[in-house]
Formats: sequence, structure tokens, C-alpha cells
Amino acid sequence: MPELSESIQAIREGAKEDRFTYLTILQYHATTPEILPTLNEVLDQDAELTQEIGWDLVQMLLGIEGSETCLETVARLGNPREVVIKVMEALEGLAVAWNEVIVDVDEPGVIPESNIPAKFITLLGMLAILHRRIETKYPSRFLGPSLVKVFEAYQPTPEMTASIINLVYSLSGRKRPPLPTRKSSINVANPDQDGDASKNAPDPEAEQEDPKEEAMQRKLLQSFVTCILQRYANAHDMLWSPRLLEVYYPKKVVPGRKTITEAFREDEDSQQRDGVIGQLVALLRDLSLDKCPREFVKSIYEGASLTDPLEAFDDFSSVDDIHLSPGGAVCLIAYWIFSKDVFGSDSPEPEMHIFPDHALLLARFLGREMQSEIISNPGIADALLAIGLGLEHRNLIKGPEDANLMAYHHNLTLISVFHPDIQVRNAATSFAGSLLHAEPDDQDRLDILEDLLENCMFASLKACAVTWLKEEILAAKQANLSNQFSSPDVVERLQYSLFPDMLSLIETGGSDGGEQALVDFWAQNQLFLLQVANFAYFLFTGFPDLVPAGMGAAVGQRFVEPLVAAAERLQKAAGARDDDKMQLGILVDRLRSLGLQ
Repeated sequence: MPELSESIQAIREGAKEDRFTYLTILQYHATTPEILPTLNEVLDQDAELTQEIGWDLVQMLLGIEGSETCLETVARLGNPREVVIKVMEALEGLAVAWNEVIVDVDEPGVIPESNIPAKFITLLGMLAILHRRIETKYPSRFLGPSLVKVFEAYQPTPEMTASIINLVYSLSGRKRPPLPTRKSSINVANPDQDGDASKNAPDPEAEQEDPKEEAMQRKLLQSFVTCILQRYANAHDMLWSPRLLEVYYPKKVVPGRKTITEAFREDEDSQQRDGVIGQLVALLRDLSLDKCPREFVKSIYEGASLTDPLEAFDDFSSVDDIHLSPGGAVCLIAYWIFSKDVFGSDSPEPEMHIFPDHALLLARFLGREMQSEIISNPGIADALLAIGLGLEHRNLIKGPEDANLMAYHHNLTLISVFHPDIQVRNAATSFAGSLLHAEPDDQDRLDILEDLLENCMFASLKACAVTWLKEEILAAKQANLSNQFSSPDVVERLQYSLFPDMLSLIETGGSDGGEQALVDFWAQNQLFLLQVANFAYFLFTGFPDLVPAGMGAAVGQRFVEPLVAAAERLQKAAGARDDDKMQLGILVDRLRSLGLQ
């Protein structure tokens, strides 16, 4: 290891040697942060040297702590077409490094290669300078591949996303000054904005830009930002739909309990998430993506479902070959609605209706593998819910096309089952119930409830259907309506779905392994059974006129008696949890109070 003084002398005097020899000297001596000021001084004073060797310095210096200033000098004085290639190679290396990261099981939040984000930010700072220096006939041919490498190396951390925002802001032509920083703002190195652009060397191979290039580059940046928007929203709990519910239905907020909106306002990390999304959307507005006509919405759900917009970044000949991220576009519309209704922004109004537009969007994104799509894209699912809530709030329900409420309602309820966040699940349930009750055709409402009760495999959804049925009966009674829910016919039609035959539980409980079978049955069905018990009490004690003649005795025999017997056995089962015992006790008490045994 050479002495620092020896290395300083070698770097200063070696600049007089041929370029190959000087690079060899640098490989030996430029290995520590202490030598970097001397190297930067040499590079800054000898632009010709930097132009010739700059691209060889990217990988050499990137791993040295504190090399940002030297690399900025390389970006300003090196040959931009050569240096940008090395920057892309370095980004590719970071993408590989992310894939090879092994997380300690005891410290899952600690990333061994913790300097990856810092390297990423440095490289993006270089890209901003380099692309503004490249003067070629087709600059989009450099921009497209660069953005692909950036996205591949990107992880949706606040700092890395802030560096993305800085990059796009620089490349978009700076149509307006940056927004003033807020307490929750993320500040990362931004040499293009904060440095001295007068030091930038001219492109030695400068050409006149093709007139079509401005539109091409703008579409590339639009597409890229929508990809970032989708990835960021999927990685962070934005909770757009639950927060919109609180705004639209303030009477449903429990007094004294902190709302989700208040929790976001008081938490700096949550404010930061809102701020990052807002900045990404502001970038898209600067890039002329600031309206939501029907054609824009149709392009999302009519586009190819499996197309990766980044695939076209290496091979395109016109603006039409470049596409937005469909998921990012959905998040954009959701944020337009959310920011307008929660923050009072001047976002554009969506020119769309729940039917057919939102229904088609929902079907397009959920596809056939609905569970995996919702789990792997929780941000998009939340955004879709937010759009639906916003459209319902604006009474934009039906367009000119026919509506398939049952299929749409089915997709909504799947989000209420599979979404990983309980607050989004609750929002989906609330929206599905609201939309069901708003359907003017009572036959359609009954058909949906019957389908859920007969065919749904999820106890939580069947429990919701029971609640919605109760609400329909109450609404018909309170408004003195004569419809499907105001006569005993509705109970007659649904009685075997509501009160199924439970006699098999007696046989199951008495067989080998029967106790475990009962435990499994209870675990899978307790939500539905508890809700049905409450509904039975509501029906038999509050609305006896809706109970068909002779049904009470039949329900007591096939449903109440065997279920009570199974529940009492489960209460005494070895290993029964206290919570289960309590719920089983509630079930037994409620069923016994019916007097049907």
C-alpha cells in the first residue's frame, strides 16, 4: 500500500504519461478517499485527459467512498457517449447486486450491500448531466436503454425514488422551478441542478436533433415514470381507498378514534410517501400527461395485458411504439381523484363511468389468477378501489353500455378477501355493499346475494352477504316498499343457503378424528355462522311476518340443534383457545334464544 504523499505525486505527475500508462497508475494509487481531491483537481484542469479516460474511471471510482465529485467531473468533461455506456454497465451491476443480496434472517431489514442506493444516486446524477450533454440526431436511442437500466437497478426506497425524480426533472426540460421543500421532503445529491453547468464540455460528435425527437423523448419519460409510480405504489401502503371512505362517509368514522387520514398527517414516513407520489404525478403533468379523457382510460383496459412497456425502449420507431405502464396509469388516475377530494388539488376529472370503464379495468387487472394478482400488486388493487369510490361519489355509474353488476361485484369482493391490508379489505367490502344497495333493480340485488350465499367459498364474504340481506330487508320495511325483500318469498328462496343442514356435524363429531374435523369446520366457517345466528335472531324475533309457515321448526331441527351440539362439544375440546370458547359461547346463547330447539 503506497503512502498518501507518494500517491498524490504519482497522480499529478502521471498525467503527463500516455493514457494507458496513466490508467495503470490510477488503478494502483486511486484506491482511497484521501486521494480523490488530488485526482479531481487533475481531471478538472485537464479536460482533454478526462475526455479520453473518463469512461474508464466510472467503475474504478464508483466503489470508493466520497467519489461523487470526481464522477461528476467525469460526467461533465468525459466523452458523454462513452461515459453513458459505462454508467449503464454500472447500473446493470447494481441490478445484479440486488438480486444476489442475502438478507440475515435475524435482521431482515439490514441489506449487506448497503452502499447500493448511494451508488445508484451517484450514477443517476451522472446520467442527468450526460444526457443533457449528448447532442445527437436521435437522443432517444441513448435515453431509452438508459432508462431501462435505471429501472432494473431501482428499488422503491424514498431516497432512490427521489433520485429518479431529480433525473426526470432534469431530462424533462425543467418546465417549472422545483416545488419548495417540505419537512417530509427527501434530499439526495442532485449535481445537475446544484452544480456548475458552465463546466460541461461540448459533445465532440454533436449533431442536429431530429424534430420528432422531442415527442419521442417525452413519451419515453412518461412511460418510465408510470413504471416507477406503479412499483412505488405496490411497495408502500398508500391506503387511498380507506382514506377516501373517511372523506366520503364522515358519519361512519368512530368518534374519538384516530382516522387513517389523521394518522397519515401525523406520521412523517406516511407524509413522505404521499409527497413522493405527488412529485411523480407532478412530473407526469410537466410531461403533458395532465388530462383523463375517455380515450386515455380505454387505452389502459384495451391494451395487451402482458406487455412490459420497457421492452420497447430498445426498439421503437415512433411514439406509438412506446406505451405507458397500465398499472402506473391506474395509480395516476387514482391519485388524481384522491388528491382532488382529500387535498383539494386541481387534478383533472376522469371521463369515465363505473360501467363499463371501471368494470373493464378491474377485469383486465385481476385476470384469471385473481388471488396472485391482488397479492402481488396491492397498490394497483387499492388504486382500482379508489377510482371506483371516486366514480360512485361523483355518481358516474352507468355509461351507454350495458352493465354486468354481478361480475363487477364479484371482482370487488375478491379484493375484500385477498388484499393483504385489512383497511383496504374493509374499503372493498364497504364499496361492494354500497354499490349493491344502490342498484335500482331489486331482482338483480337478490340474484347477487343468492349467488354469494350459494356459491362463495369464503366465509367472510358469505357473512357480508348476510349483513347486506339484513340491510335490504330493513330498507324495504322502513320505506314501506313492496319488493323482493319485503315478503316471505325472499326467506323461502334463501333459507337453505342461510340455514344449511348441519346434521352431518353430529356424525362427524362422533367419528374417529371427529373433534379435529369440528375444529377445522369452525375455523373455516365461524364468521358466517356467527353472522347467520345474529340474522336468525333478527328475523325470528324482529320480523316474524317474513318467516314462511313451518320454517322455524325445520330450521331448528336441521340447523340449530346440531350446530348447538357441535359448538358445545368444541367448547369442551382439549386445546380450545379462549377466544374460540368465547365465540362459541356467543353462538350457542344466540341460537338457544331463538326457541327453535
